[in-house]
Amino acid sequence: MALVLTRGLNESILIGGGEIRITVVRINGGTEKVRLAIEAPRDIDIVREELAVEQQQEGVSNVVAR
Repeated sequence: MALVLTRGLNESILIGGGEIRITVVRINGGTEKVRLAIEAPRDIDIVREELAVEQQQEGVSNVVAR
């Protein structure tokens, strides 16, 4: 189950006691896209979901190809 929140322009969500901050920095109503700023410690990887899936699939392909 996911927590669904509504945020407006320049409003933030804090995760991990404030260790991670996600802020809405732009809302484009025409394309229904938002731009987010993510502040997090350097040791936390931040990857778009579609890239993570692609990396996982390539990793599986590389294992099978060996």
